[in-house]
Amino acid sequence: MNTRDAAHTLAGHPPAGGPADATTPAPRPRPALTRLPRYAAGRPPVVVEGLTAYKLSSNENPFGPVPAVREAIARWDGVNRYPETTSAALREVLGEVLGVPPEDVVAGAGSLGALNQLLAAFVGAAEDGAPDEVVHAWRSFEAYPISIGLSGGLGVPVPNRRDGSHDLDAMAAAVTARTKAVLLCTPNNPTGPSLTTAEVERFLAAVPRDVLVVIDEAYQEFQRRDDLVDGIEAYRRHPNVVVLRTFSKAHGLAGLRIGYSVARPEITRHLRQAVPAFSVTDLAQQAAIASLRHRDQVAERVQRVVDERERVLAGLRELGWAHPETQANFVWLNLGEHSEAFADLCDAHALSVRRFGAEGVRATVGEPEANTRLLELCARFPHPPVL
Repeated sequence: MNTRDAAHTLAGHPPAGGPADATTPAPRPRPALTRLPRYAAGRPPVVVEGLTAYKLSSNENPFGPVPAVREAIARWDGVNRYPETTSAALREVLGEVLGVPPEDVVAGAGSLGALNQLLAAFVGAAEDGAPDEVVHAWRSFEAYPISIGLSGGLGVPVPNRRDGSHDLDAMAAAVTARTKAVLLCTPNNPTGPSLTTAEVERFLAAVPRDVLVVIDEAYQEFQRRDDLVDGIEAYRRHPNVVVLRTFSKAHGLAGLRIGYSVARPEITRHLRQAVPAFSVTDLAQQAAIASLRHRDQVAERVQRVVDERERVLAGLRELGWAHPETQANFVWLNLGEHSEAFADLCDAHALSVRRFGAEGVRATVGEPEANTRLLELCARFPHPPVL
């Protein structure tokens, strides 16, 4: 028995490389991992004979990317090469489009990847060993508590108002000396409401300047009200603002995993250190650049979604179904204890929606036929939601 095997045996473990049995202790994960919820991705629709199946559970763009993106993907021939690590070409184009210095842009694997980079750079255990705190609304994007916990931080959830909107006064009151960041999701996923410029400006005035305020704008392109906050304008005025955006929704590139953050240089220099090597592929960058070069076509696709959204909302109002205002590509149905029954009804008709326990159901605005079927099922369901 070698020295390593002897040490394992003395510690009560079988020799290294030896067989394991039912009594062999398993490797232990970090304690934080055992306390975290699991991310539940939107399920595919159930196949029902005679019906076209539609997926309304993942907030995907049903119309896909513009033709130029498909052409860029078809031309790309670099699978045997590592990607360029700084995403320089994409950042240059984003700088032109957004009117910001390219150095203020950091690419990530979707807006969630960009958020994880920020948490890795700024959130963890403080010098006294206690976790840094991250304030966020709840319910909001369900990856937030997972990402915060994996970073070593402590999430501080603040309940939404009854209409599903962020309670910014309560969120400001939840900020303590341990708070490193606040996450604002606008429009809020999954409930729908957006934040106004006036609300966010008041909030920023109430929060210490050394607390990062992250404005997550994954659905920004679907908004139509003039008074809603624009994260880029907020970043121009406030050095502690970080903006998250993505190509997954409006641009139809969810499967390529590409997004970005925009922040001041004193923040981005730390974010770049936290970027996992080769996390954004050259294929994703080329697709994103092609989409940015054809923004007029992207806007046409987005408007089709918005038009369908307004049709769905009008249909729900006609049925007497209450819902929060939504400026996103989804609608929140506050069905409470009837959520499971409604999701089951949709499954039985080849339509997948996203159920959040006994709180409610989120339905993505999808193909016109899918939206029509959703409204038909709402008309048949005996428990319309209330706010």
